[in-house]
Amino acid sequence: MSNNSKILLIYTGGTIGMIKDFETGALKAFNFNELLQKIPELRLLEHEIDTVSFEEPIDSSNMNPEYYIKIAGIIEENYDNYDGFVVLHGSDTMSYSASALGFILENLNKPIIYTGSQLPIGDLRTDAKENLITSIQLAGLKKNGKTVINEVGLYFEYKLYRANRTTKINAEHFQAFSSLNYPALAQSGVHLTVNESILKRPNRRKKLIVHKELDNNVMVLKLFPGINAQLIQQIIQIKGLKGIVLETYGSGNACNEDWFIKLIKEALQKGILIVNVTQCIGGSVAMGHYETSTRLKRLGVISGKDITTEAAIAKMMYLLPKELSPKVFKTIYETSLRGEML
Repeated sequence: MSNNSKILLIYTGGTIGMIKDFETGALKAFNFNELLQKIPELRLLEHEIDTVSFEEPIDSSNMNPEYYIKIAGIIEENYDNYDGFVVLHGSDTMSYSASALGFILENLNKPIIYTGSQLPIGDLRTDAKENLITSIQLAGLKKNGKTVINEVGLYFEYKLYRANRTTKINAEHFQAFSSLNYPALAQSGVHLTVNESILKRPNRRKKLIVHKELDNNVMVLKLFPGINAQLIQQIIQIKGLKGIVLETYGSGNACNEDWFIKLIKEALQKGILIVNVTQCIGGSVAMGHYETSTRLKRLGVISGKDITTEAAIAKMMYLLPKELSPKVFKTIYETSLRGEML
């Protein structure tokens, strides 16, 4: 299924790019130009691999929209020269970053595979080698001379997921990510199996568009039993706040007491856009299904359907600079743009 491909490896930071100094025990970033020395197995791949690194690798906890644009810029600059891209990234915020990149890059018809590891490359029991090698293989897959995967994916511990469907679920296990609302795009075992029927279909005639404006005047508000009016009042008074991803219970349910509905209405009247997403890692918002979400629906709160919080934030940052009317924003938000929702 694969022919020779040219792959660009982009190292942004994270555990995968670390090696242990055996004298001090401290972790330090290694030079990715020496990648073949650290992972000689890469020589067995038929693909040609080039590397580029952030001048100063960053911990993924420090990731922000400026870095998302920087990663997109590297891809845009090299887009015509490579068949696929592998982004090495810290696992903690990988789902946020990879989801955002999917929105930034419109008409993508090449693979971009995000990966990382729980243990450094130099560690005896590392998961870094398998994650990296398989990510390169996936980015290089071709059928009849054309790339097989044409979207942003996230590969970790034998599974490739659509990136904007993922959430980090475990800080200690090698199986750190999950995608409960969309099946794995590919699975690595004795054979590399790709579920081609659920892959994004590319339109190869359309030119790549890179959206370089993101607006981060947004926040996530997680509801909990006992949340009080004063707290929400303070939040909606935040200067410059443009959007709230509201994490509700179950299938989009929230407190339906008058004080809560009044504050949501006040926020919407101030022009703050509110998207309803579920706190559950699987399942979908179905506003109006229960009485506790009917009033939110009537007010014009946007349904996030089965989108993840990570993708919900990314989609909001992406759409806000377009300066759409609230009605148009709602219509577009509730439409799947990159396979992020059903």
